[in-house]
Amino acid sequence: MELPNLDYIEQLSAGDTAFRQKLVDTIKSELPQEIKEYYNNLQNKDYKAAAGNVHKLKHKISVFGMGKSYYIAEEYEKNLLENSEKLKNEFEDVLVAMNDFTTGL
Repeated sequence: MELPNLDYIEQLSAGDTAFRQKLVDTIKSELPQEIKEYYNNLQNKDYKAAAGNVHKLKHKISVFGMGKSYYIAEEYEKNLLENSEKLKNEFEDVLVAMNDFTTGL
């Protein structure tokens, strides 16, 4: 399992610590809510809405430099649109890794 990192955020901020912190704070505040919405939609079998949640979460996966995880999310989003939960466990492992990472920031 690949681990999240801040390399892309460091690159974007180009040494501007205030900007870096703003990006980190935004992700830290948005991520838990987006994850919660995903789980609620999945529990309600609203696969289209859950696919929308996955789509939004893909951006954070990308920002955390998780290329393989991005591919999993992309495929899982397609599966959800076909009412399939294939790759659910792999995607949810990514969510746990990102949540754990942001908690430690």
